[in-house]
Amino acid sequence: MEYYLQKKKIIKNREMRNFTFKGLFLEVVFIVLGSLSIQAADDGLITKQITVKLEKAGTLRDKIGSTKRDKITNLKIIGEINGSDWSVIRYMAGRDYYDSESDGKLAILDLSETKIVSGGGRYLYDDYYRDYFYTHDNELGSRAFYNCSGLTSLSLPSGITSIGWEAFSGCSGLTSLSLPSGITSMGNEAFSGCSGLTSLSLPSGLTSIGYNAFSGCSGLTSLSLPSGLTSIDFNAFSGCSGLTSLSLPSGLTSIGVGAFSGCSGLTSLSLSSGLTSIGDVAFSGCSGLTSIYVYTEKLPNTGSNVFDGCDAKKCTVYIPKGTYDDYWLSEFGYFENIVEFDPTGINNVITSNDAKELSRYSLNGQRLSAPTKGLNIVKYSDGSVKKVAIQ
Repeated sequence: MEYYLQKKKIIKNREMRNFTFKGLFLEVVFIVLGSLSIQAADDGLITKQITVKLEKAGTLRDKIGSTKRDKITNLKIIGEINGSDWSVIRYMAGRDYYDSESDGKLAILDLSETKIVSGGGRYLYDDYYRDYFYTHDNELGSRAFYNCSGLTSLSLPSGITSIGWEAFSGCSGLTSLSLPSGITSMGNEAFSGCSGLTSLSLPSGLTSIGYNAFSGCSGLTSLSLPSGLTSIDFNAFSGCSGLTSLSLPSGLTSIGVGAFSGCSGLTSLSLSSGLTSIGDVAFSGCSGLTSIYVYTEKLPNTGSNVFDGCDAKKCTVYIPKGTYDDYWLSEFGYFENIVEFDPTGINNVITSNDAKELSRYSLNGQRLSAPTKGLNIVKYSDGSVKKVAIQ
């Protein structure tokens, strides 16, 4: 009897092991099938560029059916677009009317042949502020692409003249963007949190940069500022830790509070001759700075702790000849190494008939692509440097 019971127990254990093995096998099968299902869903995405031509603004929803809006990843639109169309664009780019996440997978968007016009419905509603957002003629509206983190590449309408506040805020996936030359104004926080952007050239007509405009753009390594820029507002480039060098345009007169705070990758800085004011903590936390070239002979009005957190021993400040006492007593006196220099960069002037021009600079040290009215500093192949007056 005891032998029979033991044998029965052994058989039962074998059955349990077989059942467990079968259970595990079925579980693996379900996981594999689930993965295949997900893969099939991904394969359903439409990756080729889809071009939609609109004969009339407000008809994008009719052109792209609901079964395709979630699948298109690369879209080009031709024609006029209004608020109703923009609502669809935002949905396809991953955000709905209430700025909640949608099923859209749009990554590449070409709007180069579109024109933004007034009219249509509102494209976004802010429940917190009870605010509605509409399109206006030739304006990229506020929060136009707000939180569209899935966008990686974008071509804007060539005719736009302004960018609204928070227009690209939170577009962390955006890696490339070309701004049309006709843009003259840019709203606050326009590109804040665009950590994927690596380089950007700002339009020549832009005269001011709003607060927090590029804050948190940690991937930005190259930045070209327009020559007509006159003011940079507070925290405009704070946290742009990828920037390594910066030359400010000659017409710039004011730098706001914390404008470049936390730009820890910045190693060199050129402050223009027209600069009249620098706000509190403007360059605080720029721990990588090794050289600062100052081209203004008149000491700018400076706030407090402008260079707090910079390396006082490692960084050398170069100032115009005859200004040492003024700069040493100011916020610039934070640094231990202050050296006077000739802002023109000319130590001796020699001429040679065979010398070829190598490069050309303005009086504040900015490189020029062509002769510019006023005094130009020209370097030649024989090592000579000349001041050249351009009428």
